[in-house]
Amino acid sequence: MANQLLIDLFQAYYDARANKRNSTNALEFEINYEQNIFQLYRELKSGTYQIGRSVAFIVFKPVQREIIASPFRDRIIHHLLFNYINPIFEPLFINDSYSCRRGRGTTYGIKRMAHFIRSSSNNYQKNFFILKLDLAGYFMSINHQQLYDRIVGRLLKEKNNCSFDLNLILELLRKIIFNNYTHNCIVRGGRDSWRGLPANKSLFFNPPGIGLPIGNLTSQLFSNIYLNSFDHFAKRVLRLKYYGRYVDDFVIISVDKERLKLFISQARDYLSGLGLKLHPKKIYLQSGRKGVDFLGAIIRPRRIYVRHRTKSSFYRFVTEVNGIFKNKEINKPILYKILAGINSYLGLLAQHQTYYLRRKILTAKLNSVFWKFFRLAGGKGKYRKVILKKMFVGLYLGQ
Repeated sequence: MANQLLIDLFQAYYDARANKRNSTNALEFEINYEQNIFQLYRELKSGTYQIGRSVAFIVFKPVQREIIASPFRDRIIHHLLFNYINPIFEPLFINDSYSCRRGRGTTYGIKRMAHFIRSSSNNYQKNFFILKLDLAGYFMSINHQQLYDRIVGRLLKEKNNCSFDLNLILELLRKIIFNNYTHNCIVRGGRDSWRGLPANKSLFFNPPGIGLPIGNLTSQLFSNIYLNSFDHFAKRVLRLKYYGRYVDDFVIISVDKERLKLFISQARDYLSGLGLKLHPKKIYLQSGRKGVDFLGAIIRPRRIYVRHRTKSSFYRFVTEVNGIFKNKEINKPILYKILAGINSYLGLLAQHQTYYLRRKILTAKLNSVFWKFFRLAGGKGKYRKVILKKMFVGLYLGQ
């Protein structure tokens, strides 16, 4: 098992660097990555591994939000933990939980919600209603002890089937869940960035033992585990067939408006036992004909639209890209950032009927210098992805 742990650490490293390879933290680790991974291995085996200093900062798009990010070596441990315990919990999750799950992400969630609308209305023949709920400060309200007990209880039940060192994983869980991420962390952007952020949206104002940092892979998995019992309560106990959740956003569809009203109070009572509250200003109950804003899309009978906010955000990103090509010296990290950003938006838009919008942005809005570095993938007919031209592939890969 010792050798297996080392193999698993290398895999966790490859997973962690997949989306962070060009960050300063990741590059520093990668210079001597074998030596650094062996050092992590020795710390895990000796029990001396300690969580490093986090970086706290505020993002303002799409909304103001506190992010507390762990250093790269800790992210490797997060991936190691995720790779070990996610396969145990994945079969326990309901089909209609759409966050941080392979094959059941936002695209799947949008399709499921369109299916719910079609099925509940008998192919749009019946009147129906949509209830949308949100939690107030979800990540900042998660109780550490409750979360730890839920995870450990399941792992102990599976202890005879575990392919990893259970004691090691329990110790890592304890360190990660109960860690005070605001202690001795690096604050970027200055305290003024927190101005206007409600206290229940920040770990800096939380009581001990409450709240998880937004930005860590483990937090995403833990958030699914924490609300899993509520998902089953809604689906299995209350028999709400058309129920779906993405993190702290819930959508329920029914032809019975009174049934949905009753669920609001039932949900409020159940969630209080988890230390959670419904956001009082984000309870929407309306006719299904108006559709629902969910997972970046407006889902209505017979049609799915891209949110105006998504389109506006893409236009702003293109403006930033044009400014980069005008005012900055182009290097590998900049090209990588542009490539990832453009393709992220194209991938999102391509899930909907946006061919003409994608063509317009790519052909008419991007600076001509952009096309000296990039080209369309798969011909000009789809406008779904851009790639670096061959002459820059070596630069892109760091060769």
